[in-house]
Amino acid sequence: MIISTYLKKALFIVSSYFGLNKIFFVDFLYSTLYLICITNLNTTQGSQMDNNNRSWLGLSLLGLLLAVGIIISTFVISNTVERVKTQNQRITVKGFAERTITSDIAVWEGQITARSPELVTAYDNLQADLQKVLSYLKEQGVQSDDISMSAVTTRIQYRRTDKGGSTNIVDGYVLVQNVKISSSNIEQVAEISSSITGLIKEGIEFDSFAPRYFYTKLDDIKIELLGEATKNAGMRASSLAENSGSKVGALKYASQGVFQITPLYSTEVSGYGVYDTSTIEKSVKAVVTMEYSIR
Repeated sequence: MIISTYLKKALFIVSSYFGLNKIFFVDFLYSTLYLICITNLNTTQGSQMDNNNRSWLGLSLLGLLLAVGIIISTFVISNTVERVKTQNQRITVKGFAERTITSDIAVWEGQITARSPELVTAYDNLQADLQKVLSYLKEQGVQSDDISMSAVTTRIQYRRTDKGGSTNIVDGYVLVQNVKISSSNIEQVAEISSSITGLIKEGIEFDSFAPRYFYTKLDDIKIELLGEATKNAGMRASSLAENSGSKVGALKYASQGVFQITPLYSTEVSGYGVYDTSTIEKSVKAVVTMEYSIR
């Protein structure tokens, strides 16, 4: 009984030294060594009866070698299992980077509409109104190179019956032409988009659409944002690993998310990406997904 107690204490010390599972290690080796000791004891008793001390000594050495072999094997297997387990552990994090940009080009469009029972008259009216619009734009300082016009579209209006039915009788013509400005003078375009509707007072049927704002150097900052997002993901992975007593290993997987270009302070997100054109000041957000091994 005393021997078994000391044997268990010794096994606990060995298991603690090698960082093994104490309960499994001690129970397994204790049972093995105890069986070896019992075998040696029985062999010893038989040897005393047979006066064969050499047989007892040989079996004792064999039992000792078996015990040492089991300890070494258990240590190797334990370390191998632990290493495989650690290598299979991974951590997945998302890295985030954001930057504020100012649009460097504005695009605005206005639409001129002319109506008349006669096609030629409608066209002449459209051209007269177009010249008034162009004169207004030049007065506001818009460069000729920044102005473009679309082709004229014609829609025929057919007379309807008293009951609202359609006929083949031409009742008139509607001609439409768009005027477009593309300029780096953001403030100028924004001002014109709201003031040009004053031409309606001159009898011009005119529609002004909301200007759109773009940033032409977006590709230049995308790579920088991806680099910042990647660093951010690495910092997050290190923080999570350190707090759990581990260390970040090799990168196993990386994925780039879509860019989100939104108004400032917006939380809008889309799986296909967002490109806001309604505001001059925008926020560009980049997200990456990184997977690291843990050691």
